[in-house]
Amino acid sequence: NVPQRCMEVVLTGLVQAVSGPDALSRVIGNLVLTNKKAQFILTHKLLLLQYKYETQVLKTILGYLAADRDRRPLLIQVVRSVSQAWANPSAVKHTPVEQQLYVSKAFLLSVSLLKDSDLQELRSDLLQCMLGGMQSHLDSGVVRIRNMGMVVGECVSSHMDINGTKLKFEYEKDEETRELRSLMTANTCDEPELVKGADSPDDTGQPSTSAQESVSQNKSDKTNPGSDLDSDDDLTPYDMSADQKMSRASSPRYLRDCLENLISSDDAERVELSLRVAESLVRRNVFAAKEISVQMTKVLLHMEDKFNTSGFLRLRQATMVALTVTDCVPVTQYLTTEFYSLNYSLRQRLDILEVLALAAQELSTPITDTKLLTPGAAACTELTLHPKNDPVHWRQAVEKRIQSKTKRISKGASQPAVKPCPNRYAPVAGYFFFPLLRNYDKPEVTFDLLGSDHLVLGRLIHTLGLFMHLAVNAPMAAQMGCALLDFVWAVRYHADQMVRRGVLFAVCSVFLSMPSQNILLDLSDQLFETRTWLADVAEGDPDADCRSLAVQSLVLLDKSLKKQLQDQQAQSLES
Repeated sequence: NVPQRCMEVVLTGLVQAVSGPDALSRVIGNLVLTNKKAQFILTHKLLLLQYKYETQVLKTILGYLAADRDRRPLLIQVVRSVSQAWANPSAVKHTPVEQQLYVSKAFLLSVSLLKDSDLQELRSDLLQCMLGGMQSHLDSGVVRIRNMGMVVGECVSSHMDINGTKLKFEYEKDEETRELRSLMTANTCDEPELVKGADSPDDTGQPSTSAQESVSQNKSDKTNPGSDLDSDDDLTPYDMSADQKMSRASSPRYLRDCLENLISSDDAERVELSLRVAESLVRRNVFAAKEISVQMTKVLLHMEDKFNTSGFLRLRQATMVALTVTDCVPVTQYLTTEFYSLNYSLRQRLDILEVLALAAQELSTPITDTKLLTPGAAACTELTLHPKNDPVHWRQAVEKRIQSKTKRISKGASQPAVKPCPNRYAPVAGYFFFPLLRNYDKPEVTFDLLGSDHLVLGRLIHTLGLFMHLAVNAPMAAQMGCALLDFVWAVRYHADQMVRRGVLFAVCSVFLSMPSQNILLDLSDQLFETRTWLADVAEGDPDADCRSLAVQSLVLLDKSLKKQLQDQQAQSLES
């Protein structure tokens, strides 16, 4: 008796209110077979078009379809439609992550409710959707989407039992992946607990034979306390659990020896020791490091973990960062040139970007205390700033003498004045930034930045935005900002959300680091179009992070323009 216009509201509230599939069956019966609108709502709209409901709603709807023999054809229809939606590459790129998670849950729950005969009927369709969907998910730059693809692929292949083989991926076991796996195991993989046998020693209450023998042995030991008192077997063994194995190789003490070990040594222990001391050797021996900086960077960039060394990636990256900071210009030129070269894997290109980003962050960090200086930098300071040649030295000595001879009745806590120090990144910012803007639109044989390698494109744009952010107050900040906006403008509508996030982060960095007068003068032709684009992204982008970054960019742009207009008004009033 429910009117058609109220059918959706009633069914939506009902599936959320009932306790499970059985309760829903008792309330509506086979309404899904007799009413087309109810069938559309339960088999399509609540599963594919809306994603705000809890997992229990999916369990109720799919369990209701699987509970009756007449309704099971609708379950098979749902499996086909949900699997196609999950495998659709356009949906993976353009729908929110939350909706993809909702569809993944529906896919796993519907597959877990299939019988063996249904699996045989849907085997080819499921296999095709599973393989295509896994490829689309693994191509994504979002970690959550990749994890969804791996978990769903593992569970579906295990349930289908394709030739007895099961897929196995390595991914982080977080709450989301555990929930996805539980949806499949809740119906198919419940293993009964091991039940103890009735004749076990614990149930019968009788001690075992070994226990009786040990008791009799203890009794015999107690009756003969004086037997073999001087035997060596009674001595307590020495605890050697904390002993450390003596190393056959020693750590290299010179940088060239370390480099030689990394190049030609086949001894795993020697290579590990060289990796562990490489960073400290580079930072302690600045002059020696500058002689072999490019060569050592090349060796580390091409080095593979042949011996499964503990912390290999971290040690290699730290050494490359130390080399880049120590001999900035040559190493940076080498890394930025090799980024677009042939015969490099995507992992190596990402390593280059990470090393450059970490080195730029270290160079932009002010060094206000000599204790924080590296040994090599401290040695350079001592060589270049001799006390007798320091023009401020005599003034400090006089002020210290006056302070020591001055008597004060009361003295509050004094804050030491912050010493100004040069920004080591500002003079070399162009070496990090501009070479990475070349050749991005020239696809190579093994590298297509604007094509399939969008993961590297997103990381590249994010790294350029970081370089721009660190270049605040640098002389070339305005030039870098204009070049970065021209670069990201061509990919602002990219299909991958990681690339769009990188673009918006870069735009935020430009508005944050570029002087306000340069924004109004150099970017006057692009401001209106940029503002319109940011407003569209803030309202209509499917990714929540993109919307948030667009709002932040609009706020920064308005703040910069308002400040510049106020300064111009103040200058006009003064004149």
